[in-house]
Amino acid sequence: MAAQLPIPVYTTLSDALGDLQTATVQGERWNSVVQEYEQRFGKKPAYIARAPGRVNLIGDHIDYVLFGVFPAAVEQDILIACGPSDANPDAHPGSVAAHNLDPRYGPQSFAPMLKSAPIPSAEEQQEAAGAVRAESWYLDINKRELRWESYVKAGYYGVLDRFFHPSTTDERPAPVDLLVTGCVPAGSGLSSSAAMVVASTLAFLAVNNKISGLTKGQLVEMSMENETRVGVNSGGMDQAASVISMPESALYITFFPTLSAEPIPLPTPRTVPGAVFVCANSLVVSDKVVGAKTRYNLRVVETLVSARVLARHLGVVLKPTERPTLREVLGRWLGYTEAKDQPSDLDTEKLRDGLQRVLPEVEKLRPARTDGQLGVTMEEMVEWSGLEQSVFREVYLSWVDVEATHFQLFKRTKHVFEEALRVLQFRDVCLRATATAGALAEGTLRELGALMDASHDSAAVLCENSCAEVDALVRAAKDAGAYGSRVTGAGWGGCTVSLVAEDAVPAFIAHMREAYPPYRGLDDGALSQVIFATKPSRGACGECAPCCVGVFECALMGCVCSVETRVKRARNSEEANIMLYDSTIDESIRNIFSQQVYDDSCRYSQHDGSSR
Repeated sequence: MAAQLPIPVYTTLSDALGDLQTATVQGERWNSVVQEYEQRFGKKPAYIARAPGRVNLIGDHIDYVLFGVFPAAVEQDILIACGPSDANPDAHPGSVAAHNLDPRYGPQSFAPMLKSAPIPSAEEQQEAAGAVRAESWYLDINKRELRWESYVKAGYYGVLDRFFHPSTTDERPAPVDLLVTGCVPAGSGLSSSAAMVVASTLAFLAVNNKISGLTKGQLVEMSMENETRVGVNSGGMDQAASVISMPESALYITFFPTLSAEPIPLPTPRTVPGAVFVCANSLVVSDKVVGAKTRYNLRVVETLVSARVLARHLGVVLKPTERPTLREVLGRWLGYTEAKDQPSDLDTEKLRDGLQRVLPEVEKLRPARTDGQLGVTMEEMVEWSGLEQSVFREVYLSWVDVEATHFQLFKRTKHVFEEALRVLQFRDVCLRATATAGALAEGTLRELGALMDASHDSAAVLCENSCAEVDALVRAAKDAGAYGSRVTGAGWGGCTVSLVAEDAVPAFIAHMREAYPPYRGLDDGALSQVIFATKPSRGACGECAPCCVGVFECALMGCVCSVETRVKRARNSEEANIMLYDSTIDESIRNIFSQQVYDDSCRYSQHDGSSR
């Protein structure tokens, strides 16, 4: 499976990015990052880490419930040029000089500190087996006032904890210089924050020579944990899409009982024009961290509590301190014994049947009221759970901050199960299309579009993660001829994604420009930043290939590049894990790309690292 593959090597930039056209557009941008790094730090970077944003085609707000999702990586990405610093590693172990190409965000310097954690009991002190085990690395991240470097620090945490924990090693991290740039619009729902954390994690792994032996799945898990450092309890979709995606394919990603990513080729009909996905930014910033208590994290808590309440109705016995998800409760109700990281007999077909069976049971979560209120108060929620109030608060509220007067258990559960079923139906349509080798009628695209439309309706009414501006974009997209359109990502702003006939994209964008008032005053350059067509691109990790000898030699590690002055020997594709990047690329790429039409839409960073 894709998640178990090692972090790979590519021999060319076109392999890394998925196609020659994308590499042609992006090559000069990569070269400019190398040049700017050299100007700032006095030497070329040792590596460039790349992580793309993602667009979720269908299946939002169900990943943290452990149901499968259907995202794809976009061409927009985060790049981090990095290398070991000249700072004294003994005096400043692990110190970081972080620069951003965007002049609005000044240079930052920080260093991890070893702090002693209190040991509250004699028993725990005995288990610690020495004071060194009570020490851990600490980086100052103010979750109430996040800055661009907060996401760099978040990426650093996992590397420190995994490879430099004082309880397991005396080794200390290397000092690092890094330069960040990116073109994933901040707060747009295209997962710029996850891309920043993934790229940062890769950068620190590379500079500290800790990439070898890691799998894509391990990188996803590290990045998920790292993003919690900035206050977001992510379900893993964003990181998995950024790491594992493949060109021309979406990913069907499942999280339980094991992380699995299945590339699903998207339909390319031969009997009708092909279709692309158009991302449109509402320009309403979706701030997952700032609004976490009343939005994102609240949805997490609502679905977890609803899982316990539904389990009681279904006769599924839970221990008082258990906190299962809706996916886990469904599996138990269907009679399957499942454990994390263990194979399960609950395959896709059985899961689809189970979802259809459980949907009528969701009505048991509808409050018996006459006032139309579908939510329940905190007191009612505790009563429905069957737990003592103190136990309830410890299990469901002690680890996360939420604010609400009413909790929408019925709505959230109905959205989760129906959306999980739509994801499987979307997957089925794509697989049928692949089986017919592209000889499809337009009805196939309309079938996918109808699922996207239903998904948006559920997001707006049941999950309640849309907003007026996003709804207006969806209506405009449908009026412009989109097969389907929906909010993508966390919501409450951000982007929509629409399925559009490829030959209709110019007319579609022109219609959107007139129909959505915030677009009307934008010039062509600015417009291209907020609405654009995209095809699925390669994620931060992709397929392996042996290195080649030549002037332009690249071997991308999900896009970590090693910038070398000499050509190194080719590695076996099973073992390769970094990118070799010959120093002569500077002049050769400039010569190559001076003859190309260069789209600079990704050249300058719009990402300050403070996006969510």
